[in-house]
Amino acid sequence: MDLATRLSKSKARRSSGDLREQAGGENRAPMRPASRKGRDDEREAAERFFDLKTKIHDRLIDLLDLSILDDLPTDEVRGEIARAVERILREDFGRAPLSAQERLNLISEVQDEVLGLGPLEPFLKDETVNDILVNTYRQIFVERGGRLELAQARFKDDGHLRKIIDRIVSQVGRRVDESSPMVDARLLDGSRVNAIIPPLALDGPSLSIRKFSKDPLELDDLISFKAIPPQMGEVLKAIVRSRLNVVISGGTGSGKTTLLNVLSRFIPREERIVTIEDAAELQLKQVHVVRLETRPANIEGRGEVTQRDLVKNCLRMRPDRIIVGEVRSSEALDMLQAMNTGHDGSLTTVHANSPRDALMRLETMVSMAGMNLPTLAMRRFISSAVDVIIQATRLADGTRKVISFQEVTGMEGEMITMQEIFSFEQTGVDAEGKVQGHFRTVGVRPMFADKLASMGAKLPENIFNPGKLDV
Repeated sequence: MDLATRLSKSKARRSSGDLREQAGGENRAPMRPASRKGRDDEREAAERFFDLKTKIHDRLIDLLDLSILDDLPTDEVRGEIARAVERILREDFGRAPLSAQERLNLISEVQDEVLGLGPLEPFLKDETVNDILVNTYRQIFVERGGRLELAQARFKDDGHLRKIIDRIVSQVGRRVDESSPMVDARLLDGSRVNAIIPPLALDGPSLSIRKFSKDPLELDDLISFKAIPPQMGEVLKAIVRSRLNVVISGGTGSGKTTLLNVLSRFIPREERIVTIEDAAELQLKQVHVVRLETRPANIEGRGEVTQRDLVKNCLRMRPDRIIVGEVRSSEALDMLQAMNTGHDGSLTTVHANSPRDALMRLETMVSMAGMNLPTLAMRRFISSAVDVIIQATRLADGTRKVISFQEVTGMEGEMITMQEIFSFEQTGVDAEGKVQGHFRTVGVRPMFADKLASMGAKLPENIFNPGKLDV
């Protein structure tokens, strides 16, 4: 019995939903200035395309038993869907005014609706796209090369977008509804997802996807992209191998997680690493890694597992290194305690606009733990735990750079003291909008240099000499 016969034996027990709610796809007509009449004509053509796809999808569900598709290779399933759509077009819509390219587009979009995430699929496959931002069903923005652009794609309606959001979050055992209208999740490939729906999102559901890099960047890539100078790269290697505690600071989209991934490459393979994240996205290449992920409360409001719970638990798991994807709340206290009690070489990130702001954020988050520590004791606690703060920034032209590398040196009175080792100085912007500037060393020999030497890290003698750095 051939595959076509098997697939057509019974109706679908499980479908991807009524396409009247779920239909979508890419409006592939090129963007161009148009009169109101021209825009109305394009809108009508798009609606006719959506309606045709709706009817084909409904007919497809009648023809195919989608419940057995999970047991077949994806390529085989896509081929069978393509043949079924061609058959439906020929038998039921023979007079449909479609060009050859439109037929191909229609087949591709129906395949994406059945097997993937509808109109998002082309952007998930596009390696030049870093972020996908959906502002209600009407708009999809994508980021390429640090620049946002409006895509020529949209969803059918809010119901269609909700179906796609539900499909994403259900794959990782999470939910989003009126009682829990915000959710952090991830795609099966590791891409990070945030969704928010009404009543919190006033105009309709909103979806943000930070794509997972299939080929993670390495230190040499950061140097070739001029995100860091080679000299800083040598020091980064040394501080991780020598077990210094590192906090990576930066704003949204500044490259904190990318830099954390790069630094993790220098952890010796024989060490036991425990990672803690809200949504797992770190890409460690070592063998001995335990990955922990938080869990939200269930529909009854029970069963929540926070990052603080995981940090406390991981201390009982004999970790050599603890990596917290991002500290956001009271787990900062437990993370700093781990750094202060024998878990040297720990790494984490924090949202802040400067190294000094990062210290203030840590103070705020420690106070959220309810320990009522005096301010001076809290600052001494932080200064003894953190060795280095690395500031990552996305510049005005979309490029990402490490603009400051600072060492925490201790306390002076009631203030935590730091000294800058490397910095990036912006000197201007060229005619094309590209940021101009240079990296430099301040000329200060860091206090941790002796520890690096005692741990066997060999750095060039003149690496901390003052001056501009070539990149």
